Amino acid sequence: MTTTTILNFYGVDWLAMALSLLAVWLLGNKNQLGFLVFIAANALWIVLGLTMIHSYGIVFGNLFFLVSNFRGYLKWLKQVD
Repeated sequence: MTTTTILNFYGVDWLAMALSLLAVWLLGNKNQLGFLVFIAANALWIVLGLTMIHSYGIVFGNLFFLVSNFRGYLKWLKQVD
């Protein structure tokens, strides 16, 4: 594996993946911040899908995930009140 392959998308894909994993860990620990971290990761995947990877599957999937995470965050806020 060469450096060109690892940093093919300037590390943005690695950042999006790391944020996704952190979000899963946070939600597994019942931390609502996980939803916000997931939203950030989804936004990065959408940018990657549109600009660098050129994959509409990634874009549409992460649009759905972004809306789902936003909905989950709002529902969690209602439970806290």
